[in-house]
Amino acid sequence: MSEHNHVVNKNGELDVSKVDDAMDRIDDKEKERILADFDSFQSYLNKRIQLAESIGLNEEQLAQAAEKVAGYLAANEEPRNSEEKLLQELWKVGTQAEQHQLAHLLVKLAQNRTAQ
Repeated sequence: MSEHNHVVNKNGELDVSKVDDAMDRIDDKEKERILADFDSFQSYLNKRIQLAESIGLNEEQLAQAAEKVAGYLAANEEPRNSEEKLLQELWKVGTQAEQHQLAHLLVKLAQNRTAQ
């Protein structure tokens, strides 16, 4: 896959405009596996955050990416459980600033998964 398909380029710069394309490339079976339950979703986020941190993304970049992913999920995916439904409802009623803060909290929640 060429670099223009990646959310992070070879210089380690994040391009959140490519998040939707990256999400669309995830196979439907894989999406279902990730979103089937909240633990799977958190585990997937945790692994992606660890990868992003290993290539040098900072907390704000992680939150920007999480914000873009959350917006994509709210617009394109039906919640599969009560936790996802709550997140979708919070996302919908939140202002842009509140959505950004929620994205920070989602990153923290996924990061803390390793501490449990």
